[in-house]
Amino acid sequence: MESETDEMRESLIDCLRPRLKELIVVDRVLDLIDFIENEQKERIRQKARNDGDISAADSLINAVVQKPHTPGWFTAFVDALNNGGCKFAADYMQLNLPTPEVEAENENCVRFIHLLIPSLADMGTDQVCADCFSKGLLTIDERDRIMAEIGNRGSRSGARELLRRIIKCPPGWYSTFLQVLKDTEHDVLYNELTGNEDKKPSLKDKPKATTGESPASAESCDGTESREITVNEQPMDQSTDLYAGNELPSNSEPSQPDGSALEVARSPEKEIILRDYQMEVAGPALEGKNIIVCLPTGSGKTRVAVYITKEHLDRRKAEGKPRKVIVLVNKVPLVEQHYSAEFLPFLKNKYKVERVSGDSQLKISFTEIVKKNDIIICTAQILENYLERANGGEDEGVNLSDLTLIIIDECHHTQKGGVYNHIMMRYLKQKHKNKRLIKEQKEPVPLPQILGLTASPGVGGATKMEKAEEHILRICANLDASRIMTRSHEEFKKEQRKIIVSVEDRREDPFGDVIKKIMTAIHNHAELTPTCDLGSQNYEQWVVQKERQAAKDENQKVRVCAEHLRQYSESLNLSNTIRMQDAFSFLNKYYEEEMKKKTAPEEEHKIQITDTERFLFNLFKDNKKELETLAKNPEYENDSLSKLRTKILHEFSSRDEARGIVFIKTRRSAIALNQWIQENPKFADIGVKSAYVIGGGDQSVVKPMTSAEQKDVLKKFGKGQVNLLIATTVAEEGLDIPACNFVIRYGLVTNEIAMIQAQGRGRAEDSSYTLVEVKNSGVAEKECVNEYRKNMMNKAIQKIKLLNQAAYEKRITEFQIQAIMEEKVRMTKKKQKDIKNESPSNVKFSCRSCSEPICTGDDIQIIENMHRVNVTPQFRKLYIQRENTTLQERLLDYETNGFIACKNCGQRWGSMMMYKGIECPCLDVKNFVVNLNGKKISKCTKWNEVPIKFSAFDYAEHASNMTMSDNSDDDETM
Repeated sequence: MESETDEMRESLIDCLRPRLKELIVVDRVLDLIDFIENEQKERIRQKARNDGDISAADSLINAVVQKPHTPGWFTAFVDALNNGGCKFAADYMQLNLPTPEVEAENENCVRFIHLLIPSLADMGTDQVCADCFSKGLLTIDERDRIMAEIGNRGSRSGARELLRRIIKCPPGWYSTFLQVLKDTEHDVLYNELTGNEDKKPSLKDKPKATTGESPASAESCDGTESREITVNEQPMDQSTDLYAGNELPSNSEPSQPDGSALEVARSPEKEIILRDYQMEVAGPALEGKNIIVCLPTGSGKTRVAVYITKEHLDRRKAEGKPRKVIVLVNKVPLVEQHYSAEFLPFLKNKYKVERVSGDSQLKISFTEIVKKNDIIICTAQILENYLERANGGEDEGVNLSDLTLIIIDECHHTQKGGVYNHIMMRYLKQKHKNKRLIKEQKEPVPLPQILGLTASPGVGGATKMEKAEEHILRICANLDASRIMTRSHEEFKKEQRKIIVSVEDRREDPFGDVIKKIMTAIHNHAELTPTCDLGSQNYEQWVVQKERQAAKDENQKVRVCAEHLRQYSESLNLSNTIRMQDAFSFLNKYYEEEMKKKTAPEEEHKIQITDTERFLFNLFKDNKKELETLAKNPEYENDSLSKLRTKILHEFSSRDEARGIVFIKTRRSAIALNQWIQENPKFADIGVKSAYVIGGGDQSVVKPMTSAEQKDVLKKFGKGQVNLLIATTVAEEGLDIPACNFVIRYGLVTNEIAMIQAQGRGRAEDSSYTLVEVKNSGVAEKECVNEYRKNMMNKAIQKIKLLNQAAYEKRITEFQIQAIMEEKVRMTKKKQKDIKNESPSNVKFSCRSCSEPICTGDDIQIIENMHRVNVTPQFRKLYIQRENTTLQERLLDYETNGFIACKNCGQRWGSMMMYKGIECPCLDVKNFVVNLNGKKISKCTKWNEVPIKFSAFDYAEHASNMTMSDNSDDDETM
């Protein structure tokens, strides 16, 4: 019988769940329920802090109905609601339901408060709070929380908290609240709510509330003077929804997201609530001015941008002006992040939001997407490509004048010829042309408002305050910013515990000694004399220079020795950073791959092995056993690894719920470190669940991470399924990584911008920031320099902010004119360089490894202005094709699933690309030595460095030739 009763009670709660979620105040009720475990309570509290009361109330209800039930659980829950001040929720639980008329009227009162929150947020919150408490609308705990909110985040934030509390009271709260406003002399607000003004505020421009009831009086639920509210089926404006998560129907689907974004699209629109300091930095942008918002990581820069976007679109819509916002990011994962986590949830019910990146599978052109949507989030390069198309007179282009607001994320990159700078240079040129047009009394071309977002503009390597100021002013000039906005209240800044862990040199390093012995033997063989310590950064630079010069000189002995020395140098660094066995595995894998290169797929073909290559293979083979044995001896492990182990164990054992990031230099190190943690039982015993995050560019032999793989790991990290990330610098900037207790930089220090970004990842209370020294990394020294630059940057920003506006604008204008002039000079040089009158026959390509002539520029064609291919029959005889499982990449019109290599020496040349059913050998220029008019160029890493215009690939002609060739073969077999 008891189980049937429990089942009925569970069904009742499920039926009432939507209403209970609105009415329960979690922090009031949670402590009064003794049958929920403390650990589960803490998770619910965390959810309330992160996702709001609605979501937390849902989790609370799940915990209440969770089986097996404690005897008396239902009564205990009802008592907790009553004693926690949620009497209205308790009434529902006991089926003391209001009449439909009273419920509908109460809903209208709630919605009316929603509509007028912009006005109500300006109330004298402390006075109103005190009166609401005395009249029973607030408990003493709620009063204290609201007063704390006022102290921490300002009166407006406190007002929203107060309103969020009182609308959950039983019917009758509205007339009491009106009386409070009257008693505290808020006459304007009282008149606005009661309609007693001579001129009532118009609601016609406000979004309408959604309800199934007929139009009702705003105040008839309390018996006070009535005021009519228009109600229809359109979704309400949830930028003022105090429930912040209430499930309301939506009739519009401005976007067709997929995956996780689908959940966002179906969920209700959220309320945009800015803290006082966020509202302060947004101020000039709300007036239509160009600004840079400079706030620390985790301070809500993107939320400020969302708010500015909404206000910008609302204002222009009301004025009947065109409106188009584009949000630019510099990393593909940020497109989906800003779309799903920020812009779509807050703006989807009023405006059409879409995202576009290299990962997008949208079937219409970018131009059409811009036309059809109000807000477009995309990678900067996509916009630059379409701006260039418009500049070239193509129909499928986009003009700056089509846009009304450009938001530039991580705007400190708007310098040194980056894509942000290219876009803004177009803007600056047009701005100065507009001045001339105005003088000529002609119509200027409209330009968009600019909003830059950054955690740190940096100092650009400056050592003096003057240069630091100049660097920041140049960024301001490039963004045409009228001001750089930062927090004015120092108390908001959170100090982080910073620890530097020094390490000791190994007393013995027999593994490293064997590596150095091998490197010395190679030096002697190639007659090379290094001038720096083996394994150091200077040594690596020296080896790279030797390899390039040898390739140019066709000195294969030195070239191949230098290539192998780079691998040994890398293994030395790995043995100083991670385990010796990881360093050995790296070397062993390298030599296995090199041997595979020398093995042709067809048995009848023999790839040449030179005497030097045979010497290098034998040298490794002779020392392999000793290296393998030494690598397994833990006695010789590096001190850095043991210090890192101690630090991670301390963080996880001294916190209830630890969550951290370890930043490391290379992809290979990140993968190996993650493997070490997962294989170590000590970490598993204290609940460490690790995963790695590395970059997506295909720039090394390590398989890159796709954006989907990055997203999956970060999602698991957010949910707590992973609590320790091992990351390269890809995670330092921009990516949305939930609050961490600790951040460790392990042998990795770059510049002050990266330091500030990495520190900003530790957003949780009592977070720590630790640097662990690694041999040859110079961590401590570089970090001191970065701290100095960070302080210099902050002082420089303050000095710039103190400039009077006239002096500031004068300097900005000077920098802009200088930038335009430098751009003209650069473009002139580029045009001269790009004058590709040279015949393609004047450029010749030879294999970087064996120096065999391969082809001329006449043999190369270009696909989609991007891929250089050689489809000639002669070229087909020169290469072998190998499968490469790490290179499977499918795009719209082509796919790559293997690579091509020199038939003579096995040197990789590029990939085999399938383009619309035709196999096209796609060449990578870095694998060749380029000879232009008799001058050899050994350092070409990109095709645009080769000043030759290649002919476009003629698909129809090539397909036709292939068909004729196939027919000819068929005839011969008949």
